[in-house]
Amino acid sequence: MMPSMHSRREFLATLSSAGAAGVLGADPSFAQEGTPEISTVRLSKVEAICIAPHYLADELLRAEGFDVQYVPTSSDKVANGLARGEFDFSSLFAPSLLTRIDAGEPITIVGGVHIGCFELFAREGIRGIPDLKGKNVGVQALGSPQHLFITTMAVHVGLDPAKDIRWVTGVSPRPMELFAAGKIDAFLGFPPEPQELRARGIARVIVNSVRDRPWSQYFCCMLGANTEFVRKHPIATKRVLRAVIKAAELCTAQPEWAAQRIVDGGFSKQYDFALQAIKDLPYARWRDYDAEDTIRYYALRLYEAKMVKSPPSRLMAQCTDWRFWNELKRELKS
Repeated sequence: MMPSMHSRREFLATLSSAGAAGVLGADPSFAQEGTPEISTVRLSKVEAICIAPHYLADELLRAEGFDVQYVPTSSDKVANGLARGEFDFSSLFAPSLLTRIDAGEPITIVGGVHIGCFELFAREGIRGIPDLKGKNVGVQALGSPQHLFITTMAVHVGLDPAKDIRWVTGVSPRPMELFAAGKIDAFLGFPPEPQELRARGIARVIVNSVRDRPWSQYFCCMLGANTEFVRKHPIATKRVLRAVIKAAELCTAQPEWAAQRIVDGGFSKQYDFALQAIKDLPYARWRDYDAEDTIRYYALRLYEAKMVKSPPSRLMAQCTDWRFWNELKRELKS
C-alpha cells in the first residue's frame, strides 16, 4: 500500500511528477477570469470510487485559495441535497440528475466527469439485456442510479422495465449479497462492488459500460451544480469544473496516488479496489466525449420509459449550461 500523502509539498511534488505544470493555475485564462465571487465551495461526499476526480479536486481548489468543504450524504439523496443547496456541486449519474431536474429541482449540469463504471452481472443463460425479461434484478433502490441505468438499457432493446423486470431492492441483505448467494438472477454494481465480486470469484458480466456500446459512447457521471450557485458565481463555477477535469487527468497519470488519496479522505475503504477501479476508467479521455449528446441520449431514453415528463429538447434547454465546459475544452488543450 502506498504511504499517505497529506502535505501540500507532497501534493505539489505529485503534480510535478505527473507532468501537470498547469494544474495550479498557470493557464492564461485565470488572469482573464478575474477574482472568484466566493471563497468557499461545498462538494458532496459519498462512498463511490468512480467519481475520484470529484474528491481529488479539493487540493486543486485549495491551491487557488478556495476553502473546500465536503458534505456527507448518501447516494440516494445526492440530487435532492444538491437541489436544496446543502452543497454546491456533485458528480452524479446523468439520468439521476435529469429526473430531479424534470421534477422542477434547481440543478444545472455543467460538464462531464467520466464514462463507464457500471457492470451488469448475470447468471448462466442470461446473455444480454433482452434476457432480463421476467427475471429478478437487484438494484440499490427504485430511482437509484443502478435502477435508472438498467431502465435505459431495457428501453433501448424494447423492454418495458416497469412490467418486464422484477426489481429487487433493500439494504439488508444487499442485492449484491443476494446475487452472490444465487438468490436473484442479475445485479448491477459500480465500484467497489464489481471489484469485490471478482475478488470472490464471481465474474460473469454481460454489460460493462466502459466497453459496451452504446453506453460506452457517453459520459456516465456529470458534474451537477446548484442553479443559484451557477447564476451568482460563474467564475467559481468554472474553476470548480476545471479542477474536476484536471483531477480526472491526474487519476490516469497517478492512479496509485489517486487511490490512496480517496482512501485517506474516507471516500473509500479498500485501497486495492479503489486502485483497480481508477485504472479501469479512461478518465483522461474527457475531451473525446460529447457532454451535450450524453444528455440528449439519456433524456430520450428516460422519456421513452416515462421516467421524465418533459420532452428531451425542453429538458435539455432547462437543465444545462455548457459555457464553462466549452471554454475549458478550448483552453485545456492536450
